[in-house]
Amino acid sequence: MNEDCLKLTSYFGERQRVEGRFAADALLDAYGRHGVAASILMRGTEGFGAKHLLRTDRLLTLSEDLPLVAIAVDTRERIEPLYDEVKRLTGTGLVTLETARLLSGEIEPVSELTPGPSGDSMKLTVYLGRQERTYRVPAFVAVCDLLRRRGIAGATALLGVDGTANGARRRAAFFGNNADVPMMVMAIGPAGRITKVLPELGGLLRQPLLSLERVHVCKRDGQRLGIPGDLPAADADAGGRPLWHKLMIYTSEAALHDGQPVHRAIVRRLRAAGTAGATTLRGVWGFHGDHEPHGDRLMRVSRRVPAVTTVIDTPGKVAAAFGVIDELTAGQGLVTCETVPAVAPVRVNS
Repeated sequence: MNEDCLKLTSYFGERQRVEGRFAADALLDAYGRHGVAASILMRGTEGFGAKHLLRTDRLLTLSEDLPLVAIAVDTRERIEPLYDEVKRLTGTGLVTLETARLLSGEIEPVSELTPGPSGDSMKLTVYLGRQERTYRVPAFVAVCDLLRRRGIAGATALLGVDGTANGARRRAAFFGNNADVPMMVMAIGPAGRITKVLPELGGLLRQPLLSLERVHVCKRDGQRLGIPGDLPAADADAGGRPLWHKLMIYTSEAALHDGQPVHRAIVRRLRAAGTAGATTLRGVWGFHGDHEPHGDRLMRVSRRVPAVTTVIDTPGKVAAAFGVIDELTAGQGLVTCETVPAVAPVRVNS
C-alpha cells in the first residue's frame, strides 16, 4: 500500500465518560469495529485544557485524570465514516484531522510529498508492536539507530496502552507480555532523507506500517530556523473547518530550565499565559540531533527519557505560545509546526 490517508487525533481526559463507560474504551472499540489499519492510545504525563486544570503524574491527586491522546490512521474511506462517532465519544476534547501518506507491505522508493503550508521537512511515524524485535534487538531501538545513521534530525519512541494493528484490536493487559500492543516511533527530518530511508525501514520490519506528513522545523538544538507562519481562517479542502497550528516540542526529561524539566516548564508557563491547552507524552527511547539515542536505564536515579509536548490553538495564540517555547528551548530541543483542520472546535484535555 502506498496511498493518501487521513490521521484522526483526539485529545481528551482519562476519566471522561460517555454513555456509562470510559470514552477511551468506547473510542478504541470503534476503531476495532471499523478495522482501522493503525491506531494507538497513549497516556500523557502532564497537561491542561479549556478549564486550565493541571493534570500531572507527579502528584497523586492530580494523576487520576491524566490527558489521553488517541491516533487513528487509515484510508479516507475508512476514517471518514468515523467522524461523527469520534466527535460524540470525545465530547469536550479536541479532534483534529490531517492528511498523510500511508505505506505498508513492500516499501518502494517514494517521491517527495507535494510541498504544503506546513513546510518542507517531514514527519515519519512507524507503527510497531511493543515486543517486536529486529535482529534480536527491540524494533524501536533498531528503527532509531537506522534513522540516526541516515542523518534524520530526531526520533522518539512512544508506548501505547491500547490500539489496533492491521485492523485488529490490541489491548494491554496486566498479565501477559503485551507483545502486539501498539507503540510508535515519530521521526523528523529533511524530506529527501526521510524518503530515501523508507525502503531500508521496510526491509528492517516484519510488517512495516508507516505514515508521512509535511512539517515545518522551527527550532533545532536552540537554533531558530523559522516561526509559525500565517494561516487562512479555514481550510476550503476540509469542509471549511477552522485551521489551527500544532506545535510539537521534542525534549528530554534530563533537559532542565530553572531546575525543572523543560517540558514541565513549558506546560506551566503556557497554562499561566492562557494558552488553550498542552499535552506531554513520555517516550521510552529516542535521539535528537547529534546526541546518542537514550532512554531509561536500570539503577539510574535521574530519568533521561524523551518527552513530546503538543500545543494546539488558533494561529494568533500559537504565535504567542511560540515566544514562551522559544525562550525555554534556548539551548536544546526540536520544535516543529503543522497546520491542522479542527474537526471539533473545542479545547484540549478538558
